[in-house]
Amino acid sequence: MLLLAPMEGLLDATLRDVLTRLGGVDRCTSEFIRITNTLLPERAFIRVVPELLNGGRTAAGVPVRPQLLGSDPQLLAENAARLATLNPPGIDLNFGCPAKTVNNSRGGAVLLDEPELVGRIVAAVRRAVPAQVPVSAKMRLGYLDDARAEDNALAITEAGADELVIHARTKAQGYKPPAHWARIAQVAQALPAKRPVLIANGEIWTAEDAARCRALTGCEHLMIGRGQITDPGLAHAIQGGEPVPWSRIVPLLPLFWARVSARVERRHRAGRLKQWLNYLRHRHAAAQQAFDELRLHHDPEAIAAWIEQAQQRWGRPEAAEARSAQPC
Repeated sequence: MLLLAPMEGLLDATLRDVLTRLGGVDRCTSEFIRITNTLLPERAFIRVVPELLNGGRTAAGVPVRPQLLGSDPQLLAENAARLATLNPPGIDLNFGCPAKTVNNSRGGAVLLDEPELVGRIVAAVRRAVPAQVPVSAKMRLGYLDDARAEDNALAITEAGADELVIHARTKAQGYKPPAHWARIAQVAQALPAKRPVLIANGEIWTAEDAARCRALTGCEHLMIGRGQITDPGLAHAIQGGEPVPWSRIVPLLPLFWARVSARVERRHRAGRLKQWLNYLRHRHAAAQQAFDELRLHHDPEAIAAWIEQAQQRWGRPEAAEARSAQPC
């Protein structure tokens, strides 16, 4: 199983739609839905996970599991119960977000200093939703250090989670390489035989990375994030497919732009396209050229015209491959 990671402010429904069209991704996890002091209306869940209106799947048919973030077990349980009425393909719980604003509000990775609370949250949500709705959790190795990694994983296990994703870094380590894959294997050894499906996450940029991660963690199942955004063919390659060339990515640009134009305020649209191109340029030389050409453009009409020209310029596979073969 290969999962697409939740990435707040980046990997939203628009990018999920685009990235799952190239194959290889078995399931997505949404950006977090913050639960503070109220029972959210259904529209709040649908706003973050519009795929709930499509059977909980992207246009390519890939399931999307909504993720909840908060610290109040009862309130999370009540919201999970309401979310379950929308027939999601499971509910995920966030114990890994490293953002300072989130942690200061007692959400995300900071909860890893309180394994007992983590367990109570998972148990409350598990009790609140129907048995056929899977409950999963995503955690880091810890907050400032990894001393309680085993305690948190055991609390999540004993609370009845079906799956557990472990990002192989602490909050303090952020996204700095390396990811400590071997530490996931140590955590796994501390768990009972009857445990959640374990999924490894962190620093998987290539199919070779995926193979090494599997070997060091003992986890067959993986979650990928920035690697897939940088190389939209990564999941396909990990699953044994051929590399996805730039010529197959170019037709996704107008789709991405159309979705952004429908969901994002006019003044922020250009930034969303540049944000993705900024990742793509580390894998495809043609994306570097595209990023350079659009760097100073902010007008949506001008960008729409550029995208149309890009289709003509890079639409022919042989032309696209020649440009992408140039070194970055």
